[in-house]
Amino acid sequence: MTNKKTEDGDGFWASQIDELERRRAFAKEMGGPDNIARQRGAGRLTIRERIDQVADGGSFREIGTLAGTGDYDDDLQLQKVTPATYVAGTARIDGRPVAIGGEDFTVRGGTSFGAQRRKGGQGGHIEDLAHHYKIPLVNLIDGAGGSVTSAKRRGFVVFPGTDGFERSVELLGEVPVASAVLGTAAGGPAGRAILSHFSVMVDGTSQVFAAGPPVVKRSLGQDITKEDLGGPAVAVNKAGSIHNIAQSEKDAFAQVKRFLSFMPQNVWQLPPVTPIDDPVDRCDEGLLSIVPESRRQPYDMKKLVGMVVDHDSTFEIRPTYGRAVITMLARIGGRPVGIVANNPRIYGGAMDADAARKQIHFMELCDTFHLPLVFFVDVPGFMVGLKAEEEGTLREGMRAVYVAGQLKVPTLTLVIRKCYGMAGMATCNKNDIDLKLAWPSGEWGSLPVEGGVAAAFRREIEAADDPKAREQELEAELRAYSSPFRTAEALAVDEIIDPRETRPLLCEYIGLAESRLAITLGPRARSGVAP
Repeated sequence: MTNKKTEDGDGFWASQIDELERRRAFAKEMGGPDNIARQRGAGRLTIRERIDQVADGGSFREIGTLAGTGDYDDDLQLQKVTPATYVAGTARIDGRPVAIGGEDFTVRGGTSFGAQRRKGGQGGHIEDLAHHYKIPLVNLIDGAGGSVTSAKRRGFVVFPGTDGFERSVELLGEVPVASAVLGTAAGGPAGRAILSHFSVMVDGTSQVFAAGPPVVKRSLGQDITKEDLGGPAVAVNKAGSIHNIAQSEKDAFAQVKRFLSFMPQNVWQLPPVTPIDDPVDRCDEGLLSIVPESRRQPYDMKKLVGMVVDHDSTFEIRPTYGRAVITMLARIGGRPVGIVANNPRIYGGAMDADAARKQIHFMELCDTFHLPLVFFVDVPGFMVGLKAEEEGTLREGMRAVYVAGQLKVPTLTLVIRKCYGMAGMATCNKNDIDLKLAWPSGEWGSLPVEGGVAAAFRREIEAADDPKAREQELEAELRAYSSPFRTAEALAVDEIIDPRETRPLLCEYIGLAESRLAITLGPRARSGVAP
């Protein structure tokens, strides 16, 4: 009797395991051979291939593998399962756990799956995993979001916000969120791409928009292609909706992994420190000649920053948007930092509206994840003129000043050349030690001498026999007072340094900042309402 029960039990479990494997096989078939071939023919990988490329080998643990729509015969016997349009689970990237998921475009174009509980997308299980385990979230986006056919399947139309972005928003204050847009993203998927700390799209195969060409045609009568509506030229370069452009899916995955390498797992941890072979006391002689003697001549600020930070450690964010300011992650003495540097090759470094928006987002990113900020300053002020006023430069610039004034992370301000006006205020942090350093080439004030003299002494200049000569005399007189050494005499700037001393000094102070950061971990409380 005992042996017979065991055999019966073994038979039962064998059948259940067979059924499990059968259903897993349906999931692995995705949208079928034709749809998979079509996906690859468009130069795009399937979602499972994408996860395999991003995650460490063999580390992906899928959740919701069996979710889908079953096709049953009259005897209620399963014939086939159409898998859910989202694949999700946990994995490791460079040994660190993450939650990862993305739309399966081979199944109904990656449109929403009407299950009792969402696997992914806003309000999805994948976001719950990131939230509860306090691990980064990686979104691999390739889908159109909702579909009008959902109402027919469901029997009613869902009210907006039923499946909202509440968890997506919550995650932005808890864990790093990185999104790779790998195809067409419209509606909800497009929204999730923007609700990210870092986003990247693939040149030639990715588009991002609120609604696609058919909706635009019906609403506005405009004929437009997907690429012209939401390709990188619009979404990255002009609108700044997406941060970076990748040349391939492989490049996009590399950028996501690069971004995460600077981030802590969550806001309750410090960013990871890595070993370096770049001496902390390295003094680069080239720094003595990189800034031209002429105050009007531009120079390569990216090269300057690269000479100071750890070799080959920079990762630029939004390189093609708001180009008057440079924002990048880097390491100094092996420790992750945020770099904000004015770009004298664009508008002479003056802050326009796009540059202000770019700087704001980056400062908030670094403040959230406890990355010290280093400002390399060469800013003559806010951009001026009619176009600047129409674009709201003053408002956006003052938002940058506002956010800088709310920072909690250690901040170092290094004036390379110009630091003027309210734009200069956006490079300082009064809440911290507010350490201000400068090269001997530094200059600062309410506004540059040239424009300031013309405004302050207008009547005197106009009344002079030689107005131009008088203006130059006044400029020379006032410029003598603008010497950085006179400011240093009053301890109104903390230290004037030899440019060659920059790296050793920054390494020392960034190292000192680490112990301070360790006692200020956790979510950042925002102050008031940003203007």
